[in-house]
Amino acid sequence: MDIEALLRRLHLPTVRRLYAELEPRAEAEGMSHRDYLATLMAEEVAHRAQTRIERSVRRAKFPFLATIETFDFTFQTSVRQSLLGSFLGPELVSEGRCAVLLGPSGTGKTHLAVAIAYRAIQNGSEALFTDADHLLERLSLAARADRLRDALEDYVAPDVLVVDEVGYLDHRADAANVLFHVVNERHLRRRPTIFTTNKPLAVWGKVLHDPDLAEAILDRVLERGRLIELRGPSYRTRHLDAERRGGRGAAAPRSQAEPSPTPPRDDTRPRPIFSGKRVPEFPEPTARGGHARGPASPSSRRSRGPTRHRADRDRGSRCRGASRRSPDPCSCTTSAPCAVGAWRVEGCVPRTSARWHEPGPSRPRSVRGPLATRRSEPRRTGPGRGRRPRAPRSAPER
Repeated sequence: MDIEALLRRLHLPTVRRLYAELEPRAEAEGMSHRDYLATLMAEEVAHRAQTRIERSVRRAKFPFLATIETFDFTFQTSVRQSLLGSFLGPELVSEGRCAVLLGPSGTGKTHLAVAIAYRAIQNGSEALFTDADHLLERLSLAARADRLRDALEDYVAPDVLVVDEVGYLDHRADAANVLFHVVNERHLRRRPTIFTTNKPLAVWGKVLHDPDLAEAILDRVLERGRLIELRGPSYRTRHLDAERRGGRGAAAPRSQAEPSPTPPRDDTRPRPIFSGKRVPEFPEPTARGGHARGPASPSSRRSRGPTRHRADRDRGSRCRGASRRSPDPCSCTTSAPCAVGAWRVEGCVPRTSARWHEPGPSRPRSVRGPLATRRSEPRRTGPGRGRRPRAPRSAPER
């Protein structure tokens, strides 16, 4: 009996390829005839299932093959796999469940849609993937040619339909009209439809150019479906974010580098000289107001006269020579720089102790100072206008 011809007649290519290889193994292991036949049938069924999946994937026209196992739930944390359980089982097709995947670009909407459709194919169903712009354009042209019913059958027949990128491009004016036909027919046949979009559901009326039909479409989709919102950064540009985080410690180019902080001042370096005058190494003591004070020039002291200490003015002391460093009262009338750096009054001698400072050099009293005594003589009148008559010179004695 020709076994090869019989197996070819029954369309059992896997059994025809494996029965001769499995025969020595069955004799060596003492395999019964029933186990030997069951092993051959299992290999044939597995091969047919794999062949059907490959054929269905080609018909589905996926842009890429993605599975739920390859989705990075650690990167996209706004959705969990446990929430997608009802979309990964056979109840997706048996109950006609729909889904709208909403989110910005790069958040994994298309990956999830392809993974759900691929799992439906593994469960024995058929699927079709299409982008929204291609679907609406084809149906719009078919409606103008009076072939809309024939074109609808291609999108109504598959068990699972994936419509990708709704609202990404500008759709035609009759987009809502033709899309309603697809959604309504699939809703009546309880067949699931999966949409991916980056537009909120509230603006679908503007996207499809008809708010009433857009509301009717969403009403039918969400009756047995769910809105799944995905958030977070783009998965496509994750390497750029990693480079930014990793390049924070590296030196950036001059055009992009941040301005370097001002280096701390080094007091050991020599200070610069401005206008030919060297700045003193140690600053002079400051007064109460915080401004550095030094010995005034004779012309300035002569112009403003004796100066009272700021501390004396603040405290209202009766003594003009009292200062913050030498609180002992004294009776002074003119000002002069003190040896310890504070302003003192000329001839100042504290009543209690003279160890605080030494009086500065004396100088004649200014006739224009506020403490100068005024003459009490009456003002003269006449040609001299107050000037004293000059005494006549006496002849020198011989």
